[in-house]
Amino acid sequence: MNKGPVSTFIEHHYRHFNAAALMDAAKGYVTHLDEGGRMMVTLAGAMSTAELGISFAEMIRQDKVSIISCTGANLEEDIMNLVAHSHYKRVPNYRDLSPQEEWDLLENHYNRVTDTCIPEEEAFRRLQQHIFKIWKDADDKDERFFPHEYMYKMLLSGVLEQYYEIDPKNSWMLAAAQKNIPIVVPGWEDSTMGNIFASYVIKKELKASTMKSGIEYMVELSDWYRKNSSGKGVGFFQIGGGIAGDFPICVVPMMYQDLEWHDVPFWSYFCQVSDSTTSYGSYSGAVPNEKITWGKLDIHTPKFIVESDATIVAPLIFAWVLDW
Repeated sequence: MNKGPVSTFIEHHYRHFNAAALMDAAKGYVTHLDEGGRMMVTLAGAMSTAELGISFAEMIRQDKVSIISCTGANLEEDIMNLVAHSHYKRVPNYRDLSPQEEWDLLENHYNRVTDTCIPEEEAFRRLQQHIFKIWKDADDKDERFFPHEYMYKMLLSGVLEQYYEIDPKNSWMLAAAQKNIPIVVPGWEDSTMGNIFASYVIKKELKASTMKSGIEYMVELSDWYRKNSSGKGVGFFQIGGGIAGDFPICVVPMMYQDLEWHDVPFWSYFCQVSDSTTSYGSYSGAVPNEKITWGKLDIHTPKFIVESDATIVAPLIFAWVLDW
């Protein structure tokens, strides 16, 4: 297939330094898929609020992603953008805000993520009334599901369609729900919906056990990896650092070292896009070779690191993979 204008541009201009690393990583992603490999994409930071869904949803629809790991914030914020986009407030001069101006945003029910303020009433509370019904229904039946499964139920029920404020094709969570793609959400409790769920547990309106745990996510991931790592294997495309990346990558050494399953293959492609510069004691700033010592990557695993802003880099790499 012929490459589109975005891909043609980056291939011609991106020849050195981080630009060349971007190009190499994109070509490596395509090669991995062409040779029959599967790919995990991990989302840290606030990529959903950065509207990564505009490109990432199409990656999901075109089967360029096999499994996702994301923070609880990215899980929920894509849906918030879907139902409350027109109520978001952009603050281009966010670096210049005084403490009083930040307080004023809070008083007006805006929670700021860099230059974008999420509207509490239209985003958090709009979702809360619907997700609580789904949580409560499971709780009453003594059923248990993962955080993302409850989100899938809400999206697929159609109850949110009345609120849609963007083209639904730009919601990566909706695309993932429609594909029923597996998602891992480590540390989901550290999210707005996690806090809301905890409040219902404290009020004794829900049982904590109604939500499946992070340990159960790891067990589920190990089963998925065993079933999907034959042949070319599973690649790892990491956006940002933190728990969204560190939790799932550890499934390989866990199986090899702790379970002593010595037939478990290493991750077969690795790319990290992050603006964390290499530093001492930093997971996000660790170079890929460090992961060899932890039993995550092989000596021969193709390894790429693009030290740049993921909101710029990830859509460009996805554009290459999609022939845009």
